[in-house]
Amino acid sequence: MSLTVSPSLLAQAEQGHVDEADFLACIRESLPYAYDLVARLAGELPAAAADFTDNQLPPTGDTEQGQLLRAMASTAIRAALERHFGVALAFQNCHRLAAFRPEATAGEQYRRFVSPQSQVLNQQPGFVNC
Repeated sequence: MSLTVSPSLLAQAEQGHVDEADFLACIRESLPYAYDLVARLAGELPAAAADFTDNQLPPTGDTEQGQLLRAMASTAIRAALERHFGVALAFQNCHRLAAFRPEATAGEQYRRFVSPQSQVLNQQPGFVNC
């Protein structure tokens, strides 16, 4: 399961509206590694010389890797993180997450990061099971 949903959050969903702050709290509590990684990258972005900051360190274990994969695989979770932190996220391999300035998604650095060429060049034998 991607998220540990509280009864109050479930009730919100059943009533037709989920409060964004409550949803983000659920993400932060359920997927702390992914949430903290996005927070760190977003925090580094204002001082970055490039249009993005990225993580190139593999997660420390399967739990952390699973959290990151679940966060990036869910459009709703990913979009909530992007809105909250004011970034555009891009993802490669099983751990290379980048936070871009939203306006940079029309630029060369973003196009290069999300290109098939970059995906292929960032492959390593150790990534076959991620």
